[in-house]
Formats: sequence, structure tokens, C-alpha cells
Amino acid sequence: MNEITAYHARYFANELTARRTDDNRLSQSLFDANVDLNPHQIDAALFALKNPLQDGVLLADEVGLGKTIEAGLVLCQMWAERKRQLLIVCPAMLRKQWANELSEKFALPTLVVDKAVVNTAMKGTKGAKLFNFCKEQVGSQILIVSHQFATKEMATFQRFSWDYVVIDEAHKMRNAYKANNKMGQAMRNGFASMRKLLLTATPLQNSLMELYGLSTLLDEHLFGDKKFFQREFVRRGNLAELKSRMAGFVKRTLRKNVLEYIRYTERKAVTQEFMPTDGEHLLYEQISEFLRQDSVYALPKKHKHLTAVILRKLLASSPQAVLGTLQAILLRLQKLQETGQSHDELLLDEQNADELENIVQLESDEEENEEIDEISDETQPENGVNASVLTAEIAQIKHFIAFAQNLQQDSKITALLTALQTGFAKMAELGAEQKALIFTESTRTQKYLFEYLQENGYADEVVMFSGTNNDPHSTQIYQAWLEKNQGTDKITGSPDVDKRSALIEHFRDKAQILIATEAGAEGVNLQFCSLLINYDLPWNPQRVEQRIGRCHRYGQKFDVVVINFLNKRNTVDQRVLQLLTEKFKLFQGVLGASDEVLGQIESGVDIENQIANIYATCRSEAEIQQAFDHLQAQFADKIDDRIQQTKDALVDSFDQSVLERLKVMTKDRLNNMQWWFWGVTQFALTGKAQFNPQDWCFLLQQSPQGAIPLGRYLLPRKEQKSVLQGYEYRLNSPLGQWCLEQGLTAETPTACLQFDYKNYPEKISLLEQYQGQSGWLSLDKIVVQSAVENQENLVFTVCDKQGNLLEQEFAEKLFLLPAEVQSLSSLKPNHFVNLTLENVAQVKIKINEENDRLLKQEMLRIQAWAKDQLQAAEDLIKEIKETKREKDRELTLTDDLEKKIELQEQVMKLGKQLRKARNELDDVQDEIEEQELELLKQLKTRLQQEMMVENVFVIEWQIN
Repeated sequence: MNEITAYHARYFANELTARRTDDNRLSQSLFDANVDLNPHQIDAALFALKNPLQDGVLLADEVGLGKTIEAGLVLCQMWAERKRQLLIVCPAMLRKQWANELSEKFALPTLVVDKAVVNTAMKGTKGAKLFNFCKEQVGSQILIVSHQFATKEMATFQRFSWDYVVIDEAHKMRNAYKANNKMGQAMRNGFASMRKLLLTATPLQNSLMELYGLSTLLDEHLFGDKKFFQREFVRRGNLAELKSRMAGFVKRTLRKNVLEYIRYTERKAVTQEFMPTDGEHLLYEQISEFLRQDSVYALPKKHKHLTAVILRKLLASSPQAVLGTLQAILLRLQKLQETGQSHDELLLDEQNADELENIVQLESDEEENEEIDEISDETQPENGVNASVLTAEIAQIKHFIAFAQNLQQDSKITALLTALQTGFAKMAELGAEQKALIFTESTRTQKYLFEYLQENGYADEVVMFSGTNNDPHSTQIYQAWLEKNQGTDKITGSPDVDKRSALIEHFRDKAQILIATEAGAEGVNLQFCSLLINYDLPWNPQRVEQRIGRCHRYGQKFDVVVINFLNKRNTVDQRVLQLLTEKFKLFQGVLGASDEVLGQIESGVDIENQIANIYATCRSEAEIQQAFDHLQAQFADKIDDRIQQTKDALVDSFDQSVLERLKVMTKDRLNNMQWWFWGVTQFALTGKAQFNPQDWCFLLQQSPQGAIPLGRYLLPRKEQKSVLQGYEYRLNSPLGQWCLEQGLTAETPTACLQFDYKNYPEKISLLEQYQGQSGWLSLDKIVVQSAVENQENLVFTVCDKQGNLLEQEFAEKLFLLPAEVQSLSSLKPNHFVNLTLENVAQVKIKINEENDRLLKQEMLRIQAWAKDQLQAAEDLIKEIKETKREKDRELTLTDDLEKKIELQEQVMKLGKQLRKARNELDDVQDEIEEQELELLKQLKTRLQQEMMVENVFVIEWQIN
């Protein structure tokens, strides 16, 4: 008897490829995923897919909970459903990471696209190179571009009808509602009406208006205009309504919510103290005092305070770090002395230029540049130079340079060897790898540390990682990596991306120490390393947490040891470390700095600027202690209630029953899919492969298509890893797709199938009671097509010989049995035809009910938007009336004739505004109602659907 008939194969293939809209929708992507998934990730992906009428959702899980995995599930499902016009927009440094994650975990083909890749591929092509390049690639690969590239080339990208756009680190566009926000406006307008998935761990930082900005990226009609949002939610604090609105498009999970099923290791803090020599301390004090003076020429006039902060940080980092900048200042001053004018630019290394942006919290429309930034000075007028002041400043700078060059000892770098010995001893105790990640804020310090460690016991064990990675050692590693991976898809063609991959791989496989600047704190996963050394400690707790998050994240197997350097002769440094340790709790425990604690610096308190001011203004220890006591007092209370309540509203409280249902559903569904995929493959490769059911593998001996290699193929198994070697056999693989196509197109004329229960090794009670009986079975597929989404529902209708309708589960269990195809023993009875029609009709009704629910949900959203807009117009009238009433009161009370005239003018002006607003109210209302009607019409058009029924097969069944 044949194990798998054409009827089995066709049913299995339809099960595997059906486009579902229920909780089983993710079945295909879950089956293909080569990653251990957690319930919150599945729940988030289902949330993103649940309503096809939405233009998008925001997934805002706390750092380290797998937003990339959640987005990967969505993209994998889109790919499986043949929706393959897919785009990812992310920071440049994350492009390769996205490509690797999607390839390794979901077997999805990706392509990192930038100017170099396009020019190389389209060499000699005239006209629209980018458009023609993308046109060739879209649909066959998922395109990955940087924020900056997408912004610059948006005119091209918006020409494509993307099925799904993922925007990572979406908080960079939280000011998209502002007309001058170039990047946000580009994303908002360029991807309007396309389905989007926004990802960010920090959806809300300084203001509730940031939520409004992110909402405009998703859909222009989630809230009314900016003024209404400010009035209703920021000023009035209508948080219940805000929470209700957000529930449909924002989903956020915190680490503390998932501790039940995700194991986080501990953080353990170690302080590495060092005692500067008298000479080192004196240099620090002298330059600090110089920075407190009203210097006229040494620092750029435009950024004087900010550059002083950076210099102070360089001074604390290493003598080499500040020396290079002092020399640049000297050259600039000498040129000013010679010419009377200065057009030079003060060059700071790239990390300190980034620091400038962090301090002032600038909103940048451009992606952070990974090249050397420049801070320009205003041109000094020819007659505006005070020669004596300039000469004095030059003398001071020369003195500092000579002092730094003549230092005999660097106490801090000597302490680094002790820190490494301490850290590696801890790693040995834990059984962790002997690897260390060292962070510094200066590329000059980075080079200094690299050379020092190479000469002091760590030769060939150190690698550097920065924004440019252009040093000779990194270039050598990159060239070796290119040679090793020549001809593989590891090479993207983008040097910046590939250099980062090469350096991280070198650290993982060969080096013991990675020295990183701040460029290494974002978008790099280093779970294989559990020793982190903060050689320079940022003043911003967010950035410290980001650093630690490179190692202390999901997948880390060992406790993470964090070593912080501390200058024993610097009271401010001591208080900074105390603040970060005790108030922000960054370095201890399972969670480190929680979302709520870090939220304390997001509510308008600019901690970094305040610490900078303490360094700049406080001289005595008493002043320093008093200033820090005042600073710490600001964090004694909870953050602003409005911000905190909104953050709470963003978090879904997990329902345990939902999590358990997801676990059970996932497990059962994947077990079934494994059997279905195995069965359809056996049918398709009959005569072409040898099957080993014990190990769920097969040996392909004859390729059905030229590009499919021969050899052993292993079926994905979530419950255990196979010890056998071979190709991973996935649904989306070329061989898997070919086998599915054979199953879908198998010939299945009406026939009798004799199912063998007698020799089946397991007991199936539902079938056992029908042993020796027969009946009829029909498998139909209801296909629903609409402009937004197609869906497919498989419907079994099955009855016994007496015409009694049996449950769907009976049919599903029936196809677990092997069968033999025989001739019909009787004709299909009329009553079975009627049963089939009634059964299919019932399923159609349920489909329509679900689609009506989605339509109603969207209609309510549009109606709420229209109500917001109308309310904004009415509120404007109320505001004008209230202002006019206040001015009338002032006019009545004042005796000052001049004041009376001024107030009378204001009252008259307000009266005109009031009359105009009242006259325009009806017009505004008509306009809003027209817009609402047009939106509802568009909604109806999008949901207009066609429902068809396809019969897959009809059989007479018999059970032996």
C-alpha cells in the first residue's frame, strides 16, 4: 500500500501554502525559522499582521527582546505569501546585521543597496541607474538601505508599490510632523499608504508629541492635527483615550514581562581605581582652569561651550587624546596670528563630533556620519584680533602641549593591564571565553590603547572597531576576510558594512580584545563576550546602557562583568560613577537599568549638560558635592506622571492564557507541518530520493531542477538538533518550492481511498470507531481576493454512509493514515452535495463577519479622526473667546490710558478673529465631512472582495 497518495500530497501542499488570517497565519515563517522563538515575539508578529486595512504598526519592545526577530517573522510570512516587494530602512551600521539575521534565521535572500553597489552593478548604464537596478532586484531579494540613502533617493523608492516597509530605529524620525525634519518628512510622504512596520526601543523620550510624530509615519489619520493632539493629550492629559487609540497600532514588551520564559544572566560591577601622578593631575587642573576662562580665540566661537566639554572628556580619556586636539588648536591660532583671519576648521575625531550632537540633543535630518566630522569656526574680522590676548593663548597652548609630551607616566593605561587580569580571572571562574570589549570615547585613545596592549602581552590579540575602520590593521583583516569569503553572499559590496562584519568575525574567532569607540555601541551583537571595560565612562546613562547591551542581551550564557575606571583624585568622576551605579542601577542585577529608571532622564532633565556644567564651574570639593547632591535630588521622585502613565499605557499586560495558547498552537501546528512537508516531499521525489524517516532526512539522488544540488537534506526539527550533516530543507528553499508545486498540481479525480488503520502504529480513537465503515469527503478551498489581502480557507465536508455530518478533525486525522486508491463503489449521493454547499456557506458567513469587524474598526478610526479635526476647530473658537474675555477684564480694570488703547486694539483684533473663525466653522465642518466620506469610500474600495470556491478533490473513504 502506498504511504502517500496524490490526495494526501494535494491536501498537505494546500495546508502548507494556504494564506491564513488567524493565529496560524505565521505557520510558514515559524516552520522555516532557524531560531528559538518566544511567545511575545510570535504575539508581536501576529499583531503586525492582524489588520490588512491598517497602514502599519509600531513594535517598541525594550532593548534586547528581539524586535529584529519579530520583523523577520513578518517578512518571512510576506515572502511565503508571495508578497515579495519588501524594503528595510535602517541605520547604515545595521544593514549587514539585518542581512545576516534574515539569511541565517529565516533563509531569506537580501541585498544591501547603496551608491557603490548600484554604480558597480550598473556600470555603463545611462539614465535612472537606481530605479533600473531596484527594478531588477525587487521581488527576488529583500532590499536593505540606510536611512540617509532612502531619504536622499526617496523619489526613486516611492515609485515602487512596496508590500511591506520596515523602518528600524524609527525614533530618529519622531519629529516627522515638523516641516523642517527632512528625514521624517521623506519617510512620511514617500511611504504614505504603504504597509509599514516601525521598530524602536524608545518610542517616547522627551515629549508625548514624539508619539504623534511616529503616528504620522504610520498613518496621517490616527489622530487629528498637531494642535489637537497637544491640547487633548499633552495639556488635558486624556490618557484613557490615548491608550485606547494606541492599542491598535503600538505594541511594547518590557524585559521584566518575559522573565518567566527568557533567562537573563546577571551583571556584575568591578571598579578599577587609578591614582594619577602629581604631573598628570596638574596638567588636568591647568587645562580645566583654562577651559573655565573666557578664552577668545582658542575655541571656536560658535561652539565654544560644547567644544570645551569635548576637550574635557578627551583630557580624562588620555594625554594622547587631548594632545592631538591641542596641536590642532595651536596651528589654528598661529595661522590667525600670521594672517589676521582664520578660515581653518578645528578637527575633532569622529567620536567627539558625535559627542557634540549628543550634548545639545540636536535633531538631525541626516543619518549620523561615520566619517570625521568638522566643527567650523566663524571667520575672525581682520581688525578684531587682540594681539596680546592671542599671544598669551598661544603660549598657554604650547605649555600644555609640552607638559603632555613630557609626562613620564600614564597611570590610567597601566591600570588597564590590572583590569584585564581581573576581568579574565572572573571569566575563568565563570567558564566564559577569555574575551574583553573595551570602550573609549576617542579614536586617538583607541589607537594608543591598541599599540600599548600589542607591546604589553597581547600581541596579535587586539582589534579596533570605530566609525571608519580605516587603520592599517583593520584594513589587513578586511582584505583577508574578503579573500576568505570571495564568491559567497557574506560580501555585500559595501566596504563600510563588510569591514564591520570582518572585524566582529575576527574578534569572535581569533582576537581576545576588541577596542571600540561609540560606533561599536549601536547595532552590534556580542553575546559571545561577557567582559566589558568602560575605559572612558559616558555621562549619559542611556549610552552606558547601550554599551552594556552589546554583551548583556538575550542569548548571553554567562554573567557579564562590567569594569569601570575611576580617577581617585577626581571628585567629579567619583560622583558620576556613584550616580550611574546607585541612581540608575546600570551595573548590577538581571535587568540593569530598567525602562522606568532610564525614563528619568527622558523627562526634560539634561543630565549630560548638567554634569558638564559641574565640571566647568565647580572648583572646590564642597561645590562639587553640593552640585551633585542637587542633581541626584532631581531623580529622587518618579519621572513626570504624564510621561510615565503613557509609557505604562504602551505596555500590554500579558494574559497567561494567551501565552499558553500560543505555545500549544505553535507546537501542534509545527508538528503537523513537519508531517505535511515530509509527506508531500515523499510524493514529489518518488524515484528521485531515498528517505530515512527515523532521522527525518533524505538523500536526493536525481535533481528535479538544474540548480538544486544532490546530497542529504535535513527537515527542520524544533524539538532536537540533528547530528547529521546536510542541506537544511525549508519551505522557501528551491527544492521545497518545487515539491510543493508538485503537490498542488497533483491529479486527483474523484476516487475511493481505502485508508489502512489496522496497520497504523498509533491509536486514534476518533477513527477507530469508524473502522470497517465508509462515507464521502470533499475538500474545498475558499479564496477571498481583495485589493489589500488575499486569504484562503480549507474546508472539509465529511459524512458517513448514512449521511451524518462528521467533524473537520475526523478528516484531518484520516489523512494521517496511508491509503490505497481504488475505483468508486457508488456514485456521490445528492444529500452529500447539499451538505457540502451548506458547510461552505457557513464558513463564508464567518469570513464576511470577520472582514466586517475589520471594516468597522477602521471606520471608527476614521470617524475619530474627523471628530478630532472638528473638535480642533471648535477649540480654536473657545480659546479666542477666553483670550478676548481676559483682555476685556484687563481693559475694565486698568486706568492707564495708553494701556487701555493697546488693550482695546487687542480686543478688536480678537473680535475679528472670533467672527472669522465662527463664519469658517461651517465650511471647516463641510470640508472635514467630505474628507471623512472620501476616506470611507477608499476604505470600502480597498476591502471590496471577490469570494471563490475551488474544489480540491472529492473522495469516497473507507477505513480498514
